[in-house]
Amino acid sequence: MKKILSLIALGCAMSASAQTYTLEQIKDSALRNNVAIHSAEYSVKAAQQQRKEAFTKYFPSVSGTGLWYNANKGMAQTTINPSELMSPELGAALAQSLPQEALAAMGNPISISMMKNGTIGSLMAVQPVFAGGQIVNGNKLAKVGEEVSRLQLQLSKNEVEKTAEQYFWQLVSLQEKMKTVEAVDTLLRDIYKDVDVAVRAGVAMRNDLLQVQLRQNDIQSQRLKLQNGISIVRLLLSQYCGLRDTSFCISFDTAAIPPSPSGEWAGVSILPEYQLLHKQVEAASLQKKLTVGQNLPTVAVGAGYNYHNLLENNHSFAMVFATVNVPISDWWSGSHAIKRKKIEHQKAVEQLEDNAQLLKIRMQNAWNGVEESYQQLQLAQRSIEQADENLRLNRNYYRAGTSKMSDLLEAQLLYQQSLDKHTDAFAAYQNKILEYKQATGQ
Repeated sequence: MKKILSLIALGCAMSASAQTYTLEQIKDSALRNNVAIHSAEYSVKAAQQQRKEAFTKYFPSVSGTGLWYNANKGMAQTTINPSELMSPELGAALAQSLPQEALAAMGNPISISMMKNGTIGSLMAVQPVFAGGQIVNGNKLAKVGEEVSRLQLQLSKNEVEKTAEQYFWQLVSLQEKMKTVEAVDTLLRDIYKDVDVAVRAGVAMRNDLLQVQLRQNDIQSQRLKLQNGISIVRLLLSQYCGLRDTSFCISFDTAAIPPSPSGEWAGVSILPEYQLLHKQVEAASLQKKLTVGQNLPTVAVGAGYNYHNLLENNHSFAMVFATVNVPISDWWSGSHAIKRKKIEHQKAVEQLEDNAQLLKIRMQNAWNGVEESYQQLQLAQRSIEQADENLRLNRNYYRAGTSKMSDLLEAQLLYQQSLDKHTDAFAAYQNKILEYKQATGQ
């Protein structure tokens, strides 16, 4: 039986020319190629640009305006009657100096039209002096957003690594069960030969031979199911990790039990989940300050250069100015907005405290899972040894004619089940170790 046990130790039931991956290579490929990781990385880059965008608010905003127009009539039109504008003394003086025709013309109204077309241009620079802390807090909030995106990237990496390892050990489990099926099939062929010889010699019943054949048929059915399962899991692993094709092998060793990790861990503060919750509290506090700032007066200073030719001549001038904007009616709705932000901040604080306790419970539960799975693995190992001995004895008993074929086949089935349980226990132990490391921030 040592030969059968060695079948589950190491290897891949593929051709020697296929690419072989270890667990670490599979996880590295998943971290490089998985779509969820790429999406999280894009979020980090977007958050970086948002932070840089917020930083530009510290500097003056410069704007330029240009306008050219041509109207169907002048925008400024009026009628002037010179006679109404002249005093009697001026009229008497003009009567002595001007001819009668000119004096008669001054008595008629004169129509004036201006600014029928023109060009206007301006260049303005405005520097905010006081904005209620909106610029400072906005920059702090953008920085928090970038840190949050990085924490979410780490969580995405943890999840991808966990899923990739689960797929890996699922494939290992199926392949090891396939090797067990092959080993059991070899064992049944040996038993069939022994029974066939015994039937021909007349010391065994033909019914024993039929029982062996039925068990061989069951093994064939198991082989087909395992082949389909291996094919599907290999496709899933290939897609999830971005592998080029599905004709690859995996390298592993189910005989080498990894050491149990330490049962000690640091506080929850090192966990990305806790840090993410803390950043949510910080973001809620900054949003509250931003809401307060939106309801405070804003002060800005600026300078500008202007040009126009509205009066048929070029005219340019420069100016400096200051603006004060006081939201008066907005304070009614703004007071409620501030209260709402305070409530959201308090909610985030309480969620942080509550989830911190849940994270501690998760740590302990993950450690319990490691201990339990390790004990299950030890039990599975002892079960193999016991089932191996039971099978050996029942085979000897059958050859000696002191036991039935059903007893021998039952012993064979128990041995097969013990091998499968060991494979499942080993894969479960590996997954529990990863869950524990991620739960404790290791």
